[in-house]
Amino acid sequence: MIVSINPATGSEIARYDVHTPAEIDTILDRAARVQARWRTAPIAERTALLRVIAARLRERKPDLAQLIVAEMGKPIGEAEAEVEKCAINCDFYAGAAPAMLADTKVANVANTELMFDPLGVVLAIMPWNYPLWQVFRFVAPALAAGNGVILKHAGNVTGCALAIGEVIAEAGCPAGLFGLVITEAEQVEAIIADPRIAAVTLTGSTQVGMIVAAQAGRTLKKQVLELGGSDPFVVLADADLDHAARMAVTARFTNAGQSCVNAKRFIVEAAVHDRFVDCFLDHAGRLTMGDPLDRATGLGPMARANLRSAIDDQVRRSVAGGARLLRGGAVPDRPGFHYPPTLLDGVTPGMAAFDEETFGPAAAIVRARDTEDAIALANRTAFGLGASLWTANLDRARTLVRRIDAGAVFVNAMVASDPRVPFGGIKQSGYGRELGEHGLREFTNMKTVRIDPAPQAVAA
Repeated sequence: MIVSINPATGSEIARYDVHTPAEIDTILDRAARVQARWRTAPIAERTALLRVIAARLRERKPDLAQLIVAEMGKPIGEAEAEVEKCAINCDFYAGAAPAMLADTKVANVANTELMFDPLGVVLAIMPWNYPLWQVFRFVAPALAAGNGVILKHAGNVTGCALAIGEVIAEAGCPAGLFGLVITEAEQVEAIIADPRIAAVTLTGSTQVGMIVAAQAGRTLKKQVLELGGSDPFVVLADADLDHAARMAVTARFTNAGQSCVNAKRFIVEAAVHDRFVDCFLDHAGRLTMGDPLDRATGLGPMARANLRSAIDDQVRRSVAGGARLLRGGAVPDRPGFHYPPTLLDGVTPGMAAFDEETFGPAAAIVRARDTEDAIALANRTAFGLGASLWTANLDRARTLVRRIDAGAVFVNAMVASDPRVPFGGIKQSGYGRELGEHGLREFTNMKTVRIDPAPQAVAA
């Protein structure tokens, strides 16, 4: 039995029965049979489906956003933006996929081209923090490429998972091509091993990524893993401090800090450290913690009680290790899983807030001696997902970004995913890419084809 809890109140929303092994077998079998036909469907048919999905998402935006708020606590404005981003992604691939999947001649190699064939049915193991976006950013390119999809969503957003299935079905997707399995984590290994599953994509923690990678590796199945992050937000002495601090608050506290690409470690040159802290405190003080359905709320609750306990423990261990608590840092006495915007200063390597992924509304400020020290501190992490760099010297920025270990570096902007460009990480943040042309082609067989002219018959 899977239970969904409203994080704003702590009250139960619904209970769901898990699928039996026989039911899962039926879902997988149907997906494999339907995908065998879908792979040969004209690209125009596949992309037309995406346009209808986008339209349906926009039609249902109000109720889908309300569902996101109810199940994971995201403020309503952020939830509506999430639904819209899913629609934008579907529209993007509807327009771009035909060219991205077109047969491509290989330059300077005679009679040779590349073809992009679908792999088959892909298992998507998706998280709760962006319950629609994480799914649609994969589903849109997967369907466009001719694949089928089996979704195993996080249990606490099972209502969102069911709604996703409804949207896709209402758009006219062939029945069975998108399958949803409601199951506990213990049953996932058997699904991964099933021969009807061709590949696996996971967005989740590094620890779960290691488990899934090992399970998929035993049957040599392709994986794309988008895992944890401890993104540095590097502020150099020549940055516009007020603007950087305002964006820092957004980058840290969006979605209550529950995103792999939320900025987490704010590494500031010593010359401007104190002024940046003052600006950060000023902007963070304007956040309103409260009911996520209230449009005045800037910080909703965390998604689960155990997640709030984890961030509170990281804050406490960091303070015990020498960090200074400048604001927040106490569990409020109110219903639900709220946690206040929290700011730690004097954070150094070895503290929980520096070494671990902090998945919640707590910011860690790190003082750097100079630019060289700032870059070294940015790279002093097991993760490598995103990073941002704040400076007025764009020529120097172009040199520095090459020295930062991350799948994406944004200069004078907060890190965000965009359907048009690849997204993913290195080190313990995973491997493979989603979005853009590279994300579309991850779940295709890049087939090299050489077709020489038939030999001409020689007259006797």
